Amino acid sequence: MNRRDFLAAGAAALALPAVASSRDKPMLPVVDTHQHLWDLSKFKLGWLKPGTVYDASFTPKEYAEATKGLNVVKAVYMEVDVVPEQQQAEADYLIELCTGGKTPTCAAVVSGRPNSDGFAKYAGQFKGSKYVKGIRQVLHVDSTPPDYCLEAKFVKGIQLLGDLGLSYDLCVRPADLPNFVKLVEQCPNTRFILDHCGNPQAKFTPAQWDQWKKDTTALAAKKGVMCKVSGFLANGWENGKWKAEDIAPVVHHITETFGWDRVMFGGDWPVVLAAGSYADWLTALRQIIADKPEADQKKLLHDNAVKFYGL
Repeated sequence: MNRRDFLAAGAAALALPAVASSRDKPMLPVVDTHQHLWDLSKFKLGWLKPGTVYDASFTPKEYAEATKGLNVVKAVYMEVDVVPEQQQAEADYLIELCTGGKTPTCAAVVSGRPNSDGFAKYAGQFKGSKYVKGIRQVLHVDSTPPDYCLEAKFVKGIQLLGDLGLSYDLCVRPADLPNFVKLVEQCPNTRFILDHCGNPQAKFTPAQWDQWKKDTTALAAKKGVMCKVSGFLANGWENGKWKAEDIAPVVHHITETFGWDRVMFGGDWPVVLAAGSYADWLTALRQIIADKPEADQKKLLHDNAVKFYGL
């Protein structure tokens, strides 16, 4: 299948179904499972480049403005790769934010290094936590070796998360997906979430699209893995130059392979700003799934997240 055929497969009709207006029926509620927040007066992000769209503070106030009118009722914070020495401070800040109950943020996935010497003690503090539900380490950076996730110490750290009742988010390069299938196989008691649909890229070649489909299908075959329909727009879909029809094939492939019981919505704000607004992304997704049974729409947008994270 070439790229043109792949993209066309998700847009068989001349136009996608329109999202029902508020006059037709109420907008379905949303749980955002991938909310980023950062206050540059509190935290240092080593990856942040000065002068980019991300070089600003994105706090609950800005999040409220970005999601206004979209019926986002709850949010799960996702770690933002703070410098390692601030990991504990990040976790403490999120627990305080969740405890306050003044924002949609009601749970968090915090930063951690599963292969570090102090990981067992660090992760152990979150066992049974009402607010900290999982751990993530961003692995799609150039400095991460392809087989990093299969190193014995890393695997042991991921297995520990299963013992603690914590999940692990897979934020990975598409080419590394086969290695993460192997990781999942070695950690049968740990719950995994594939972030951003496995990070497909807008400029994939036909062969790369085929490989992404093959590898995500293999990961979907592992029942301990959920998938976030989130984030991939930042991988080269240019702001103002894409439509819902352009990204529909990605959404359809993921919902078909993982099934409606194992997918969750993620806003990936403010990272999504590289491709458009929060409303652009969520409105496009609502349009893509508008012809699906309402029960399935609710699973993706709300119900699965509530069940998975115990919200």
